[in-house]
Amino acid sequence: MTTIPASARRLVESRASRRCEYCLLPAAVSFFSHEVDHIVALKHGGKTNPQNLAYACWRCNRFKGTDLGSFDPETGLFSFLFNPRDQTWAEHFQLQDNCVNGLTPEGRTTVHLLQLNSDERRAERQRAAANRADDL
Repeated sequence: MTTIPASARRLVESRASRRCEYCLLPAAVSFFSHEVDHIVALKHGGKTNPQNLAYACWRCNRFKGTDLGSFDPETGLFSFLFNPRDQTWAEHFQLQDNCVNGLTPEGRTTVHLLQLNSDERRAERQRAAANRADDL
């Protein structure tokens, strides 16, 4: 297990605006703490540097694991997962009625592999939206 320096953790958390970089769940409404994780796992040659670190909720982090990609559920072709350092969320996903829709092979593959539209995930997004409405 690699120790991620506190300064890198703070940078990653701040850069992500304290939201999961895969599903956008705010850390403030998550039951479990968000985590700093390697986008490309160490076992695949990833490095412990800010360019390879993402802020992820525990569900996204567990479902992603060390995976780099999977099969696009629409085409059946292999696709890499969404990379929050190299890609823009809005180009690959759309949030509609508490569902995350994949717009590209990377988006669809990420939605599928990370199970972004499970009942629990949709309920989390609904709670997050309600919390934002309460703050207005």
